Amino acid sequence: MSPRSKEMKWDKLDNTALLFPVIADESMSSVYRISVTLTQVVDPELLQQALDQVLPLFDIFHARMRRGLFWYYFETNTRPAPRVREEMTCPCQYIPPYQNNNYLFRVTYYEKRINLEVFHVLTDGMGAINFLRELIYKYLRLSHPDLQKQLGDGLCSDTSLNKEDSYIKNYNGKTDCKKYKTERALELEGEFLPPHMLSVMHGYFSLEEVKKAAKKHGVSINTYLVGVYTYSIYKEVLHGGVSKRPISISVPVNLRPFYQSITTKNFFAMIESVFRTEKEDYTLEEILKIVEGNLKPQLTKENMDRLIAYNVSNELNRMHRIVPLFLKQLAMKWVYRSTALSNTSTITNLGELQIRDAYKPFIERFHVVLSMSKGQNMKCAVATYNGEMVYSISTKLSDVSIQRRFFRTLVEDEVSVTLETNGERYEI
Repeated sequence: MSPRSKEMKWDKLDNTALLFPVIADESMSSVYRISVTLTQVVDPELLQQALDQVLPLFDIFHARMRRGLFWYYFETNTRPAPRVREEMTCPCQYIPPYQNNNYLFRVTYYEKRINLEVFHVLTDGMGAINFLRELIYKYLRLSHPDLQKQLGDGLCSDTSLNKEDSYIKNYNGKTDCKKYKTERALELEGEFLPPHMLSVMHGYFSLEEVKKAAKKHGVSINTYLVGVYTYSIYKEVLHGGVSKRPISISVPVNLRPFYQSITTKNFFAMIESVFRTEKEDYTLEEILKIVEGNLKPQLTKENMDRLIAYNVSNELNRMHRIVPLFLKQLAMKWVYRSTALSNTSTITNLGELQIRDAYKPFIERFHVVLSMSKGQNMKCAVATYNGEMVYSISTKLSDVSIQRRFFRTLVEDEVSVTLETNGERYEI
């Protein structure tokens, strides 16, 4: 173990992370995957060497989770790095805390692809990208010694090792009467795949073509993607009819730009687009305007302040802090179960991923895949690299009509789409 890794003896879970150990199990893993596809087949021995050397530099990943009297906490993991293994199972499987050398992430590979799967208690997608980039860079330097000579062996200047709890740091102490949403949303139902199976469909298309489509409708790219997804659910599940339950799409927002944070812990907030059917036969244009009206007012610093304040105030409440962990778990499970069905689905967008120029010739694309949660049997994740957007839809349902409607709607908006699912690629 390196001298750096000994510095962290223990650390608190961030405000968002407190929930994940309570709700995670075999059926709801709270694990997400970020993958990178290289131009050459992966060498597992070199990938293991890269992980062994990079891991001790990142305290957030070089940790195990322990159960305390009042909260879970992290401490430095003194065991060797987890073994890099060939991918043999479906994505985003549960990571038992006391297996995998007590690490809460795994690294697998398949042909040219490297997968980083992370238990959300450690960090969010931006924190995982921060770690994955350095793992890729190290692997490529080991694979191509000329890169090592050219670039040296240090961390990138834009790689963060910061591990502050930015929720606590940016808590302003002001709370309002905001409560967790409990109105039940439309749930996507149907025939389920076998247990532990996850269907994933990737759509590949040009960022520029999506920009043109969004601009044609007068909305942002994120609004466009959320709107087309909402429209697809509306057409395929409600068949253009009316429902008592709204289609509610949850959208994680990276809070770092709002607060100039560089933390490698979780730092995001959830906003929602809620579409209520008040008539029949909504057009795509109408739904896009409704989605824009939902999302735009929430994307303000003032709203993020409110979201942080409400969540952090519960953690800092003196009465809550002295309650034993087993009682906190019961309360948190009750709150989660009472609010989990208030969203139909989730869309997360990691944005345009940046890679140092020297490494770009060796990297083709990135993928992001989300696991399912209570009441949400389908989720979407977006990653953009080098002008290509990859939109990935994961689900426990066998029916793919929503996915097909989504990608066909893009095609109708003059976005050329290539699909990949179950190892096959074809034009839509």
